[in-house]
Amino acid sequence: MARKTPDPAAELLGCTCKHLRMATRRLSAIYDRHLEPVGVTITQYGLLANLMVHDGIGLGAFAEKLVMDPTTLSRNLRPLQRQRLVVLAPDPTDRRSRVLHLTDKGRAAFAKARPAWAKAQSQIEAAFGRGDTAALHSTLQRLLDRLPA
Repeated sequence: MARKTPDPAAELLGCTCKHLRMATRRLSAIYDRHLEPVGVTITQYGLLANLMVHDGIGLGAFAEKLVMDPTTLSRNLRPLQRQRLVVLAPDPTDRRSRVLHLTDKGRAAFAKARPAWAKAQSQIEAAFGRGDTAALHSTLQRLLDRLPA
């Protein structure tokens, strides 16, 4: 009996990465539509939100928390730095290192964007269900916890 050659198209249908990326693109578009009137993208909003919690963090440590490589993080921070929403300053404890700070303008931009983000979040929860949304968050966190860095 001849061996059947695997069908790459059929394999792709079961690709977890493909499904996550497609879902991420759709979700990002919803958030971006809501955030566009306030002048930030969902990526920028996420950086501002995380800096609200981790103000004064080093670039490398921040990239690690966000599961991003430092080069991509730096590229995503540039527009926020140009707008003076975020500054990269010398670390007061180690002048060779630099740390990220949210400026007062950055805090104001985050506060202005938060209601638009909340509307996008509500739209997604309404479409998917609050319980399923919470379960999805839990499942994704378990996946992150179990996968090696």
